[in-house]
Amino acid sequence: MRAGCYIMATPKGFARAIIVLTTVTAAVMELIDTSIVNVALSDMSGSLGVNIEDISWVITSYAIANVIIIPLTGFLAEYFGRKNYYIVSMIIFTIASYMCGQSGTLVEIIIWRFVQGVGGGALLSTSQAILFDAFEPKDRPLASGLFGMGIVLGPTLGPTLGGYIIDHASWPLIFMINIPIGILATFLAFTFIEQKEGEGKKKKEIKIDYTGILLLTIGIGCLQYVLERGESEDWFSSDVIRITSLVAFVGMIGFIIYELSIDHPAVNLRVLGNRNLAFTTIFTFVVGLGLFTSVFVFPVLAQRILGFTAFETGFTLLGPTLITVALMPIIGKVMSKGVNPIPFVVMGFLLFAAYAWMSAGMSPDVVRGDFFFPLALRAIGISMVQLPLINQAVAGLQPKDYASGIALNNMIRQLGGAFGIAMANNYIAKQYAQHRYDLVTKVTGESEMFLERSRTIAGGIINRSGDVAGASTKAVAMINGIVDRQAYYLSYLDTFRLITIFFILVIPLVAFLRVKKKSQAELAASMKAAAESH
Repeated sequence: MRAGCYIMATPKGFARAIIVLTTVTAAVMELIDTSIVNVALSDMSGSLGVNIEDISWVITSYAIANVIIIPLTGFLAEYFGRKNYYIVSMIIFTIASYMCGQSGTLVEIIIWRFVQGVGGGALLSTSQAILFDAFEPKDRPLASGLFGMGIVLGPTLGPTLGGYIIDHASWPLIFMINIPIGILATFLAFTFIEQKEGEGKKKKEIKIDYTGILLLTIGIGCLQYVLERGESEDWFSSDVIRITSLVAFVGMIGFIIYELSIDHPAVNLRVLGNRNLAFTTIFTFVVGLGLFTSVFVFPVLAQRILGFTAFETGFTLLGPTLITVALMPIIGKVMSKGVNPIPFVVMGFLLFAAYAWMSAGMSPDVVRGDFFFPLALRAIGISMVQLPLINQAVAGLQPKDYASGIALNNMIRQLGGAFGIAMANNYIAKQYAQHRYDLVTKVTGESEMFLERSRTIAGGIINRSGDVAGASTKAVAMINGIVDRQAYYLSYLDTFRLITIFFILVIPLVAFLRVKKKSQAELAASMKAAAESH
């Protein structure tokens, strides 16, 4: 909380219960939308007439908006008043959800998903700050546990709820269900959340870093375009890729230089001078990469290759991930006692790497139950790294820099996720082309295996339909489909192996982390800062 803010009386009883319900519901709603579309990508791509790589922009645009808005929420809440900003963000999120459901083209839904991400990023950050203000300092571990479970349940429920909707309705409903929830949450926030005295009344004293925000938006936007479209545009043989690469480079370098040269930057990069925070951002980037990429790749693999329905895909993720709901409060309580977080980080990374490596060895004949153990390892790994990394992000910082450090750390996590999805798309396309080439060279007209297989399939077609003339052509088409499926399957497994490499390579960097024993006051302050800049 910024110096000079008026401290309200802590709400009690029914008022506090409503605030808990409102803030957790708003946060869960936002988090559901980060993952609910993952199981709908195949349906959306077919409905909009685009391929699976293009439709992934629906995920990426939302993530980019989150990356941009998260570090700015503290400033925007102070400038407009936290209650006003919170309610307007809910309205933006709800309207954008409706427009996403009404979109008929890829460009439309990408634009509205970006707008939805702008509103959603504020919901997540501001909800946690409001929730923490509803509890006395001694009770804030309870608030942290409540919100932590919400953070886990949102992405967990997303694929399951999305799968159910896809199986029983159509993909626009995954956005439309936000409308009644958004309206109710807006009403409750307007009625029960108090505006702090003095908020939003000192706009003339607050300088807006327009240049920094613009450079950040241009730099990240162009970088993401290069990562997403580089493969399909043949990289630097394309004029568009060369130009956007140059703009991304200039934008990001300009952003860094400018933010370090002004007194009141939009993103305080000076805190990266702290070694702990600098190395923690590397870990956080990899965590974001692993989380977003695995949640993106698994549903596509399960539906495109293994033949799972959308609901089966989401339900497969749900059970193991609920482990995190139980573990998060326990680990948070342990961390609050000042236990060394580094062993948790190492073990969490090893478990996540083990999950990715096991997933890379899955047979195409697996059933849903075969995924439980590796996904359980993933859930435990997530639990063991999230809170310790927040702890390390502020270790060694002055209390006044906690908010900046955690906001930057969260921005890096989201950026890691956006980078991971783009990387996965490009890597899958590259590996698919290579695997298909390797398979096709073994399946030619002169191959005895090919001739035998095609004769067998053609014979089956003739027996079923009596189509002698077209049997050979249909048999070749079926073999081509099998080759395609196998090439994609191998490319998805390669992607899991790539995730494993990232997680293993960063573990030695824990040697550069330092643990500072915090007093109870410092722990409470860091928890509060985490809430306000999540």
